Amino acid sequence: MNEELERLVNQELGALEFDLVEFRRGGTKSRPLIEVRIDRRDGQKVTVDDCARASRAIEARLDGSALLSDRYDLQVSSPGERPLRTAAEWRRFIGRWANVLSPVHGGRFEARIVGVEAEGGADLIELELESGERRRVLLDAVKEARLAFRV
Repeated sequence: MNEELERLVNQELGALEFDLVEFRRGGTKSRPLIEVRIDRRDGQKVTVDDCARASRAIEARLDGSALLSDRYDLQVSSPGERPLRTAAEWRRFIGRWANVLSPVHGGRFEARIVGVEAEGGADLIELELESGERRRVLLDAVKEARLAFRV
């Protein structure tokens, strides 16, 4: 049922030109909580109005389905420190800074995303540290990564 629910949310967001960044289901059986984090496909920051539009669209579909009880809570928000999981997400943010956790590369560090390429069937992320040093990191070696807030 979670997959069906996530698919419904994705369809509604796609129609509005938003990407689903994170989907969580929690709460109780009688009062489920659905948490949705969205991002804009045009690269602009997510606004309160964007969250309201997404929420209304998702609610309209949920209210007409039997996927949840009538007493669900839906929370739609911006991605905050957006997680980076797939090669496509890394490519989308080339030029931006990321906070990366990779035990193979000494733990946690910040670096600018320079590029993404496929090598031998694996995705390789090219990063540049503040010192100018470049690192090539296998995506599989990244335990966690998020866009870093830089002014």
